[in-house]
Amino acid sequence: MSDRDEFGAFLVGFVVGGLTGAVVALLFAPQSGEETRALIKDKSIELRDRASQSAEEMLARAESAASEARARAEELTKEARQRATELANEVRERGKSALEAVRKTKKDGGEATPA
Repeated sequence: MSDRDEFGAFLVGFVVGGLTGAVVALLFAPQSGEETRALIKDKSIELRDRASQSAEEMLARAESAASEARARAEELTKEARQRATELANEVRERGKSALEAVRKTKKDGGEATPA
């Protein structure tokens, strides 16, 4: 969640900085209006390209993080199934032992006591 907040703050700062720079450039530009408009167009294209590149990078990082999370979840699921199988086998063995003890006690003529 922290990376997302940091990226949001970066993006806001990036946009505000770009707009501030554009305003300052317009106010102090020594060029004619036509040249200034061309410069603004070029800078806006550059800004759009940077934003697009940043978005693609963030998408790639998000996909990578999702892939890692999916792999970890599969690993944990596998471990949980293995542990559940082990516990089931342990319970089964204890049940067999308890059953054998009860049978032996009945066979010997004694009373079976609950375990």
